[in-house]
Amino acid sequence: MLTGKHLIAGQWVGGDATFGNEPVSGAPDSFAVGTVALVDQAAKAAEEAFWSYGYSTSATRAKFLREIAKEIDGRGDDLTTMGVKETGLHEARLNGERGRTTGQLNLFADHLEAGAYLDRRHDEALPDRAPLPRPDLRLMQRPIGPVAVFGASNFPLAFSTAGGDTASALAAGCPVVVKGHSAHPGVSDIVAQAIDAAIKTCGIHPGVFSQIQGGNRAVGQAVVQHPLIKAVGFTGSLGGGRALFDLCAQRPEPIPFFGELGSVNPMFILDGALSARGAEIAAGWAGSLTMGAGQFCTNPGVAVVTAGAEADSFVAAAREALKPIGAQTMLTDGIASAFHQGRDRIAASEGVQSVLTTTCDLRHATPYLFATTAMDWLANEELGEEVFGPLGMVVTVADDVERIAVAKSLQGQLTCTLHMDDADTETGRALMPILERKAGRILANGFPTGVEVCDTMVHGGPYPASTNFGATSVGTMAIRRFLRPVSYQNIPTDILPEDLACEQPRRQPE
Repeated sequence: MLTGKHLIAGQWVGGDATFGNEPVSGAPDSFAVGTVALVDQAAKAAEEAFWSYGYSTSATRAKFLREIAKEIDGRGDDLTTMGVKETGLHEARLNGERGRTTGQLNLFADHLEAGAYLDRRHDEALPDRAPLPRPDLRLMQRPIGPVAVFGASNFPLAFSTAGGDTASALAAGCPVVVKGHSAHPGVSDIVAQAIDAAIKTCGIHPGVFSQIQGGNRAVGQAVVQHPLIKAVGFTGSLGGGRALFDLCAQRPEPIPFFGELGSVNPMFILDGALSARGAEIAAGWAGSLTMGAGQFCTNPGVAVVTAGAEADSFVAAAREALKPIGAQTMLTDGIASAFHQGRDRIAASEGVQSVLTTTCDLRHATPYLFATTAMDWLANEELGEEVFGPLGMVVTVADDVERIAVAKSLQGQLTCTLHMDDADTETGRALMPILERKAGRILANGFPTGVEVCDTMVHGGPYPASTNFGATSVGTMAIRRFLRPVSYQNIPTDILPEDLACEQPRRQPE
């Protein structure tokens, strides 16, 4: 089932040095360790593949994406078994994530065939225009070249080997070099086998996809600094993402770094909603906060409410909803350790009250709930930093003035949520301009965990939620990250790119 090797341009490559995964149970599996030399081989193969794949038609790439989805589904049972072993995630969660991964590939295929992503434009020649004639001008989006993708720890399928970044780049026409995540090398191995099979079935240049497993920090640095890599997709921690972002900017040829770095995803529970259904919102928050051991980048870690008896009832209801939730296995020992450290940092902060304190150790997480006031929140920027896991913070405000101040104090977020009723319209209207500047997605009367893969989704936001506020890592607009506009002036139709030449036959001037 496992090769234990790297996939470099159609060849499975091993090595003397190996590393093991960290299974929740059972014996570890062995995998070859990545090297800088392998990065160079993969990048050069990707560049060679670009000369054919980058100039292929939308129909060719759509067929390829659908074949990848088919091959992944064909390995569904193996992927679920390995995913449970490596991550501790439940079968239902992994099966759902696989469906999201293959659904995204198929959605992108549909999007390619529709052609709108190309943003084709045509200004016909005006030879008789005075005082100067206008040339014939056409415009279309074109792929930028080989893309590096870093697998994510918390989504072994949807944000890793064949996840959103890889699917976006391949849809755009860009070959991909994946740096697999050490949290789930087995899952990555199986998905790479699926992509390799799809490449062979479709007759695609094998350099279109390579995957390098393991390796030290120098391997990751080599991926982003290789001169043939033209962009990077990343989902992970702020510290790791910022380090890679800086490396991309420091290159002799700087390249775009599309990093999705997480956030606290605050919820503003307005007075009318708090009064009418505070306990219901609290129960929903508890479920969202602890889903998947809180290991979602859209985990709603902060709830802002007006101080008073109804806020006290909300906190009590949240506490009661969280109490029965037992220990959950976290994705890795390192993530569990970081969660414990973040919990301790919050608990020791001035002005923070512990509402629910539980006990967890090793690779486990149990829910924690804290409370603070707006004044203490505003005085301590560290309270707004993400703790990756099932930890919630209630911030009480005295009035709308403090609520606005808390909203304005936020760093960039992936999401902001309003819980509101009709009576809260004025307050909601006052918050909206602020939240638009703070987040890529604003939602009402819901919970942000669960990101729909569709045309209108934005999964990104102002820094530090992501490193590029104009991009999304989910939805069909994600493809645009790996495209650039090219204008064609007076180019004969016979040598235009096929996707542009077939759109509108040029009309001859009368």
